[in-house]
Formats: sequence, structure tokens, C-alpha cells
Amino acid sequence: MTEDNTSEEPQSSEQPQRGSMRFQDAESTAPREPTLGEQRARRKALAEQEQAAIEREKAAEIAERKANTKRKVLIGSGVTVGLVGLVATFYLAARPDDVEAVCVDNTNTVREDKFCDENYLRSQGATYNSSTGFWILPLFLGGGGGGQYHYNYGGTGSVGSPVSGGTYQRPAKANISTKSGTNIQRGGFGISSKGSTSGGGKNGTVGGNTGKSGGS
Repeated sequence: MTEDNTSEEPQSSEQPQRGSMRFQDAESTAPREPTLGEQRARRKALAEQEQAAIEREKAAEIAERKANTKRKVLIGSGVTVGLVGLVATFYLAARPDDVEAVCVDNTNTVREDKFCDENYLRSQGATYNSSTGFWILPLFLGGGGGGQYHYNYGGTGSVGSPVSGGTYQRPAKANISTKSGTNIQRGGFGISSKGSTSGGGKNGTVGGNTGKSGGS
């Protein structure tokens, strides 16, 4: 018998073994394109980040405006309170005093208001002595004829009794009125102090002597 001398081919040593891994060449392998779903997810994430940034910026602007408004309100309130206090202080300081005038004769006795009323005195023919501040009624008139009269400012007393306190110098910038309600002078807040010359007095004197009676 002839032996089959054909030899078997040797197995190649380069065949891959089972369970082995192949590695791609980084230089020759192109990156995988993102899928349509991945692209949509990325765009959505970017849009959400941009929206969140816009909302944070708006919130910061609103907070800043509120803070500025609050500061302005506080400053305005402080200015308003300061102005109100200043005006109130000025009003209290500038408000004129209310003074009551009492008609007295040259003996410092309280008389009826009409004897110091300029209109009444002129109607009775009285004359005014500017050196003493007295109005003088003619002697022939009854009921006060021959008497000398002027105002005491701030004094008290009933008709027929001696006047107590007060001054014969008319107070400047004061509201002056009589017991009977006659207004003699309005003063304060730019209103000029005007009044009749009746009972004016000279330098706070009566008949030229301070606080004492006298005649012309």
C-alpha cells in the first residue's frame, strides 16, 4: 500500500483567538454623529440654561429697583418729616400773640371801651395828644367830658377799678382786641401792624411818666 504522504498545512499563528478585543485606530476612526434625539436634547438643555440666565437677570433687576424705590421712599419720608417739623417750628415761633387792650383814663382807672374808640372820640370832638398818647374829651361833655383816655395792653380790671399789669407801649406784631371785640391790630406772617392812634401812648408812658398818671 502506498502511504498518503500529503502533509497537513500548519495553522496560521495570526488568526485571532476567541474572547479577544479589537481596538480602533483613533487617528483613522471618525467620531460618531449624534443622533437626532441627542441633538434635540442638547438644544433643549441650552435653551433652558439661557432662559434660566435671563430669569436670574430679570430677578436681579427687579430686586435692585425695589431697593432703590425703598431708599427713595425712606429719604423722601425723612425730608418730609424734616420740612413739616421746620414749618411747624416756624409757625409756632412766628405766630403773633393775642393781647387784650383795656381802656383806662389818666388815673389808671379802667373805663368803658368807647372812651378809647377813635370813631367815638372823634364824633365827640376829642383831640389826640401825640406827646402823651391820650385822647382828650372836651370839658363841656358829660359822661367823661374833660377826661383823658388811652389803651393799656395786657392789663386786667373791671370798669371803675384800677388796672392791674399791662403796658402802655403797643406790642408790635401782636393781635390786639378789646373786651367788646373791637380789633385794634392784626400782626404776624407779613401782615403789617396797623391800628388807630387811639390810646397809642408814648414810649410806654402815661402823661410822660412811666406807669404813672398825668395830663396834658
